[in-house]
Amino acid sequence: MQPAPMRIGPREFVWGTRTYVMGIVNVSPESFSGDGVATVDDALARARQLVAEGADMLDVGGQSTRPGAVKTEAGFDELTPAEEIARVVPVIERLRGELPDAPISIDTYKPAVAEAALAAGAHMLNDIYGFRGDPELARVAADAGVPVVLMHNQRGRACDGDTIACAIDGLRASVDAARAAGVADELLILDPGFGFGWTPAQNIELLRRLGELRALGRPLLAGTSRKSTIGAVLGGAPAGERLFGTAATVALAIAGGADIVRVHDVAAMRQVALVADAAVRGWPREDR
Repeated sequence: MQPAPMRIGPREFVWGTRTYVMGIVNVSPESFSGDGVATVDDALARARQLVAEGADMLDVGGQSTRPGAVKTEAGFDELTPAEEIARVVPVIERLRGELPDAPISIDTYKPAVAEAALAAGAHMLNDIYGFRGDPELARVAADAGVPVVLMHNQRGRACDGDTIACAIDGLRASVDAARAAGVADELLILDPGFGFGWTPAQNIELLRRLGELRALGRPLLAGTSRKSTIGAVLGGAPAGERLFGTAATVALAIAGGADIVRVHDVAAMRQVALVADAAVRGWPREDR
């Protein structure tokens, strides 16, 4: 049984009819993927391109989510909330005005940033700590009444047993935190956190067994795009050379039941999703 349809901003998402594509708008020049932009105009141009290529929603982020040690080694510091707000809020305001039909997600783990971004017009919150970081973030989401992507973040956590069991336990803890704050289950989307604290072998195991997360009863988001595990499998390929590897992970995620795929290369992954959906969900379909 599929979760009930969900309204995210101007659009309704009917789970199970097809895979939705989330396009990434990185307002962070230090992004690992190499596609970060530094100005509002560049971010708007990027967003326009993603929508034209078939993105169903946009995910705007201003803070690199590399591990802290990696950021320090690369010469990038953690942004203050004010610095992150200065990056993302002008972009969201422009997107709302110039791409009014595009649902906008704010990718942040800082309550002040989330509050400012939602006030500026973002329609959804994407939290890489799944409400297991700053507890104030769950309150912000509850007060706004918006959909939330809860990601399981394995960084700093031991997983000595079954990888999927660890992911399920983490996601259940996130759902419990959301409920405790007053966020309705119907507003939750779950993400197992590919690339966040898992070993390459564990990431592959997550991908292979993604369908087991359907037991949690919520829509699933898979964010495998350009991740380092793909580079490892390909013998050290840099982020810019992981397109075909990403395509493989997206197809497998869809076969495993992903409802949303979060990607950098929308045009290519939209084609992957169309073909994967034809095999997984049936083709032709009248309801999409």
